[in-house]
Amino acid sequence: MSNVIKFERPPENKPPKPKRSLSLSARRILIWVGIVAAFFLAWGYFTFFGAGTAPA
Repeated sequence: MSNVIKFERPPENKPPKPKRSLSLSARRILIWVGIVAAFFLAWGYFTFFGAGTAPA
């Protein structure tokens, strides 16, 4: 063993990978699917649970 301190550089940080973004057409399709699903869920809720008795 020797009393020599070995200086080493710390490993260099790798640049973060760029986030993978969806294409414009895929994003539009997902938005429309979400809108249609929201309307479908609202329709189902009011059809099965929210109807109750309507005031005359």
